[in-house]
Amino acid sequence: MTSTTKKIIKTDNVPSAIGPYSVGVQGGSFVFTAGQIGLNPLTGEMVTGGIESQTRQALMNLQNILEAAGTCLDNVMKTTVFLKDMNDFARMNAVYAEFFNQNPPARSAVQVAALPKNAEVEIEAIAMV
Repeated sequence: MTSTTKKIIKTDNVPSAIGPYSVGVQGGSFVFTAGQIGLNPLTGEMVTGGIESQTRQALMNLQNILEAAGTCLDNVMKTTVFLKDMNDFARMNAVYAEFFNQNPPARSAVQVAALPKNAEVEIEAIAMV
């Protein structure tokens, strides 16, 4: 069995972790991100404008983590989308399609009872480096 190094991804371009976790971790040729919500990294506040604005900010946060790891959204293999209300799926999906308009990754989307900071959406990703 071969050994790989676990590398913690750090960047000032995303909100600080709300708990004892890393915003991204690289292992071998993969980067695993923590779930990102619509927090503005400059203010630490939730963006206004509903599900569309929160989805856009969450995806920009993911993009910043991936870039800090030396990769990009084009290399995302899988995402998981957590929605506070599945009735927001179509509006979230429209913004999501702006970021993944060609060769989109595999994806799961589920409704959850609650998200941190009362967010409407949280998105996590697994990408190749």
